[in-house]
Amino acid sequence: MNLQTLEMKAYVPARDLTQSSDFYSALGFEVDRMSDAMAFVRFGSTAFLLQEFFVEQHAHNFMMHLIVENVDDWYANVMASGVVERFGVRVDPPQDQPWGLRDFPLVDPTGVLWRVAQEISA
Repeated sequence: MNLQTLEMKAYVPARDLTQSSDFYSALGFEVDRMSDAMAFVRFGSTAFLLQEFFVEQHAHNFMMHLIVENVDDWYANVMASGVVERFGVRVDPPQDQPWGLRDFPLVDPTGVLWRVAQEISA
């Protein structure tokens, strides 16, 4: 029996697919529209599906976790991208967490919470 997996992708909700696509593009993600209601979003070898779907309770409780090599560089990229001003999103500076990660929260235009993190030594 062969139970290997090839990949796993989340369907991330988007209130407005064009706005959310523009947001992720501004951060440096490649966004390929698959249809009027779906986009394939990738950065390097990581990817997710962006779906025009909005239920407030779902979107505001949806979270994504992105592990990166250098969280401070990612934070600088977010700040330099202009997404905070352009999309009115929330981002907080990186902090060392007691569970061994340095991370920062970023909320996308739909209300999806991203935790962008880097592993740190104890």
